Amino acid sequence: MAAVGTFSRVARLSLSIGRRCRLISNSEKRRGIASCVDPAHGLSDEQKEFQKMAFDFAANEMSPHMAEWDEKEIFPVETLRKAAQLGFGGIYVQPEVGGSGLSRLDTSLIFEALSTGCVSTTAYLSIHNMCNWMIDTFGNTEQREKYCPELCTMDKFASYCLTEPGSGSDAASLLTTAKLEGDHYVLNGSKAFISGGGDTDVYIVMCRTGGKGPKGISCVVVEKDTPGLSFGKKEKKVGWNSQPTRAVILEDCHVPVTSRLGQEGQGFNIAMRGLNGGRINIASCSLGAAHACVQLARDHLLVRKQFGETLSSNQFLQFKLAEMATKLVASRLLVREAALALQEGRSDAVSLCSMAKLFVTDECFNICNQALQMHGGYGYLKDYAVQQFVRDIRVHQILEGTNEVMRMIIARSLLSESG
Repeated sequence: MAAVGTFSRVARLSLSIGRRCRLISNSEKRRGIASCVDPAHGLSDEQKEFQKMAFDFAANEMSPHMAEWDEKEIFPVETLRKAAQLGFGGIYVQPEVGGSGLSRLDTSLIFEALSTGCVSTTAYLSIHNMCNWMIDTFGNTEQREKYCPELCTMDKFASYCLTEPGSGSDAASLLTTAKLEGDHYVLNGSKAFISGGGDTDVYIVMCRTGGKGPKGISCVVVEKDTPGLSFGKKEKKVGWNSQPTRAVILEDCHVPVTSRLGQEGQGFNIAMRGLNGGRINIASCSLGAAHACVQLARDHLLVRKQFGETLSSNQFLQFKLAEMATKLVASRLLVREAALALQEGRSDAVSLCSMAKLFVTDECFNICNQALQMHGGYGYLKDYAVQQFVRDIRVHQILEGTNEVMRMIIARSLLSESG
């Protein structure tokens, strides 16, 4: 747990002004949800404070606009900047460059809470945080001071550029090249499915500076106004509609060598290090959706009548709701264990991050889908939030490494261990 002194000054100020984010007592009911699935269980008082802050922000600033952002495909820049005022633009970035300096577990709590208000917007925020952390962790002093403060305030936004049209799960086979010419790299290639593409300011690009395979990959920061950088059409998606997705195209794009993060050949390691945290983040976003859907399903069962009784009296639906709640809590515990392992640098961290991403995104999608089923025909109407949660988290089983790749990582770890 981060010390109070490392929490962002703006966030601490918001805790005191108007008592907007008062401490939750252990006996207080959380938004009407049953205590057995309360996400505040086991947390420190400080963690409960910023979790409450995130829940309040989700309820007041995100949830009322979630459907409109989805329908009109609005990238809610001002709402994201309000989130940054609470310290959510650089949650696990170091305070000396404007970050909140919180732990991976703290970050998971925040993303879970925010996702109850809008999964799509929170998922972009998680990607932005990952990019900011990569610069903070692998950048030199000049790079950190140049980029991180404006990313933490979200005066500027960031995108992560790894996937290519021909290299998705096989990321080490990427073809985007960066040829050294004097004190510049000349980049050529394209990246696919880039969240924020075209609307963001800073692009963390994985490119090939050496031979084939992962050791030939480097990581370069490309700014939006760089000549030779352009973008494809805005993609039409099933979900995640509050964040634009475009191809990022690099054609003789000249980038100073000083924009490289780390050493040549270190890019693939940087990308994978980022994704380990990204997998926890995206699993946390799935948790928020599932948490919201358990509440929506429970509330619907209590008021909807069929055959002269509320649906809550139907034992089959009672059992289904019990299974949903159990899977939600089990998923939450796995995510938090993986977050602790990553924060502590444990040897099982990569496997646990993969397990969390695999299990939680699968099970939370099933929870949301079951909640939709419980709503009957109403669940298929866009007037009901449950359908948007289903659409928004479906992609979590694909991105940050498909769940099939997660199985490969876990199996490789198991089979490589002796004794």
